[in-house]
Amino acid sequence: MTGYKPSPRPSFDAPTVLRADEVVRHTWGDPDAGLVEDWIYVSSQLIHTIVFGMPPGGKFTHSESFRTIFAADELLYVLQGTLVLANPATGEIVRAEPGESVFFRRDTWHHGFSYGDEPLRVLEFFAPPPATGTSGAYALQQPYLEVSTYADDAVLGALVPPRKSPGGSFTLLRHADAVQRLDTGILVSLLASTEHLTVGTLTVPVGGESVVESHGGEELLYTVRGSLHVTAGEVEATLAPGDGFLVPAGTPHSYSARGDAVAEAIFGVAPSYAPG
Repeated sequence: MTGYKPSPRPSFDAPTVLRADEVVRHTWGDPDAGLVEDWIYVSSQLIHTIVFGMPPGGKFTHSESFRTIFAADELLYVLQGTLVLANPATGEIVRAEPGESVFFRRDTWHHGFSYGDEPLRVLEFFAPPPATGTSGAYALQQPYLEVSTYADDAVLGALVPPRKSPGGSFTLLRHADAVQRLDTGILVSLLASTEHLTVGTLTVPVGGESVVESHGGEELLYTVRGSLHVTAGEVEATLAPGDGFLVPAGTPHSYSARGDAVAEAIFGVAPSYAPG
């Protein structure tokens, strides 16, 4: 078990622009579990947000040193490629394409596979974060999963659409599944909101601007479309796709679209999305 080393934990005390080409790089895994490239945007005492990537055909499973069972809520948003996510303890498998998400709660074993023709890129929100002991250190204390299962034979002879799986661990989320809000003057689409983590998208129309808001938790914003201008406290920045922005808990902030295109971003707030 000596192969495991904690990943870097960049954190910030003030509103901070996180440019795509400047974020911390890290390689996770080993030859048995597989190797995954991480781009770490933030890993504070409140939230952990990364983009992870694999080549076409790449995968991660688990090994003695790198176990994929954590004490956190996670939401995986597919930016590029095709993600096939498996729970090797139950045989449950979901497939997510760009723009779709998979949400699961703590103590869920998970393996990931890249099934697209292009590299896989996934935006991951994770809370409570590793800094609180929820990731590798926690995983090494859990019973080791000796046998991985990749199929649910219970559906054989009983798969009548639409399939319902109330006991499942993964929730596949599409745009139509989001809960919509307009209370800040822009469209906010909530994908998941628990006591630990809220994740959603925000869309700013051409020329649009939000009202000033704040949250009880720390927010990491990741731009996926257009030119998004962020004002947080005394800091202002215009973000391009791939850029991030860290908003400390309780910091007043607002968004606007610059240029002649819609601006869109994905955000994660931990632990509390409620006004701060």
